[in-house]
Amino acid sequence: MVNAEAIRSAVGVLGNIISFGLFLAPLPTFVDILKKKSVEKYSPVPYLATFMNCLLWCLYGLPIVHPDSLLVITINGSGLVLQGTYILIFLIFANDAKQRSKIVGILLAELAFIAVVAGLVLSLTHTHEKRSMIVGILCIIFGVCMYASPLAVLKVVVSTKSVEYLPFMPSFTSFINGVCWTSYALIKFDLYMVIPNGLGTFLGVIQLLIYGIYFKSTKQELICSVQLDS
Repeated sequence: MVNAEAIRSAVGVLGNIISFGLFLAPLPTFVDILKKKSVEKYSPVPYLATFMNCLLWCLYGLPIVHPDSLLVITINGSGLVLQGTYILIFLIFANDAKQRSKIVGILLAELAFIAVVAGLVLSLTHTHEKRSMIVGILCIIFGVCMYASPLAVLKVVVSTKSVEYLPFMPSFTSFINGVCWTSYALIKFDLYMVIPNGLGTFLGVIQLLIYGIYFKSTKQELICSVQLDS
């Protein structure tokens, strides 16, 4: 008979695969940026938010904070590398010096924050329960920020009635990722994983609904553009 731990491990492996897909989903966007040599109206917020989220989950998954969380560390370590690459591309092709300095400022603030949190948690608390609680609460806050970050471009989508700057794959994989990790956290109940991923599932639905609402007008806009070019 398959026990709950084996099921949880299987869901965790699936979650790693889906999360890796989530981290890779922006690739078409960055191929576009590299071709045009400009970030245009794309927002760096989702990548900065995801970078911070990965930092916190790597801290959360450390054996001295929350034991038996190897799958959490492996996927978020991969996420750090990919998000760092995306942020670097944003820095290279930023629209102006102001945008570039803003990105650097946020990135340095994130690194300083995680260093302070790690130092305080590891030096002032001495049980896994307390360390998991403190870092877990922060993971909830920044996990929700990560899932909500694509909505930063919502104003552009509504004003232009176009989903050009709200790519489908990141929204879709974000939704699937939320569903998978919520399931993982429910099998062996982990409140700190249930809350951000449950809300992430909900926010993923909102993004997909917005995409569905404005996809038709975007398609018509692209058809008209092709006709004018020809």
